[in-house]
Amino acid sequence: MRKRVLSMKIVTISREFGSGGRELGKRLADALGVPCYDHEIIEMVAEKHGFDKNYVSHISEKDIRVFYPSTVGNRFMNPPTLQQPVKIVAAQHEIIRQGDCVIVGRCADVLCQDMRPLNMFVYADRLSKLRRCEDRADENEQISEKEIYRRMKQIDKERAAYRKLFTDEKWGRKEFYHLCINTSGKEIKALIPAVAAYVNAWFGMC
Repeated sequence: MRKRVLSMKIVTISREFGSGGRELGKRLADALGVPCYDHEIIEMVAEKHGFDKNYVSHISEKDIRVFYPSTVGNRFMNPPTLQQPVKIVAAQHEIIRQGDCVIVGRCADVLCQDMRPLNMFVYADRLSKLRRCEDRADENEQISEKEIYRRMKQIDKERAAYRKLFTDEKWGRKEFYHLCINTSGKEIKALIPAVAAYVNAWFGMC
């Protein structure tokens, strides 16, 4: 059996758009007393490498194959002189491997697999995701239900495509995660004590 690298406690969270995965990740990180990396990575990459934050965000939200359409895999870990978009992705990957943390998205479950993280997938039914998106929308933002559903489908499609760049394991398939959490009709805050207890128990058995 492979040993855990440096006994790190790394939790990765993949999630459907609107499922509350980002909130769950941040609240879980607070409960565990570790950093949570999501949009924070964008600011860290921009500051460290002198990139514009809006540009980093744009690259992070798109399928990187638009910029670099070949199989890359572990070449992101030690990139040679590459196009700027690929350097940005490589920089993100360096950050998510630094130590104990909760990482939301970024295909971290695959990229950190040698560190044996606990991988979660957060999902919900269609109506629950719609309601959560509506509740969190800017009050001045007028978006129809049809548009919200369209965005759900598009963003999840991009997340699946990004994952496919690194592995043949399909995004969202339960057998590729250690814990799948259905947030349908649930308050995220109420789920955290049980999820944190699961995390501590899981790492205690490693």
